Amino acid sequence: MSQLFHVIFYEPILNLLVFLYNVIPGHDIGLAIIVMTVIIKLILLPLSKQSIKSQKSLQGLQPKIDELKKKYADNKQEQGKAMMELYKQEKVNPFSSCLPLLIQLPFLWAVFIVFKDGLSNQALNNIYSFVSNPGVINPISLGLVDLSKSNIVLAVLAGAAQFWQAKMMVTKRPEIKSPGAKDENMMAIMNKQMLYMMPILTVVIGMTFPGGLALYWFVTTVLTALQQLYLFKQKDKPADAIVVN
Repeated sequence: MSQLFHVIFYEPILNLLVFLYNVIPGHDIGLAIIVMTVIIKLILLPLSKQSIKSQKSLQGLQPKIDELKKKYADNKQEQGKAMMELYKQEKVNPFSSCLPLLIQLPFLWAVFIVFKDGLSNQALNNIYSFVSNPGVINPISLGLVDLSKSNIVLAVLAGAAQFWQAKMMVTKRPEIKSPGAKDENMMAIMNKQMLYMMPILTVVIGMTFPGGLALYWFVTTVLTALQQLYLFKQKDKPADAIVVN
């Protein structure tokens, strides 16, 4: 399994990073990481679009969901059946928004290993034959930032981007108005906790791991937030009118 991960995720990302490092003027590893992040984001773009589309569709269904919760407040089994029927009728998968995050995790882990080993020049023997081996990768970006070491500024920026993205999602959710719905109130509390806990966790992780990983997480989160912002601005169009491809 580890060998499969190594071949499918680690080696392609390492080689892409080294290739970009070779061709970018000045051989700046920071710029190479940014370009690599954009490329990975473009590869995952269809899944990301589908995830945001599902989130938008779920938000549009929230009033109907609230009605079902009130109607079947005393019968959770019937409530669940009614909600699944609603999702089926509206052709909405409530779990599809989680898929891109799960798919991105192997990429994130591979990027972490690349920054952990590749930037310290311990993994260049994994370079493909058609990619020029630079021999040594300079971890200093813009002549100032050592991306092979932890960087608190990049960690904070990544956390701030995570908060912006999460805040956007919370703001776009319709306000819950069902009286006496304890499960909804609990969900609202959990959402608020996640709003702050995830950025804090991002900062803590970013301060522990190489700065290159924090830079990657910052750029990919900003790109995701901008994509969300664009798609959510399509509020005058029905959810299924958003172009996915």
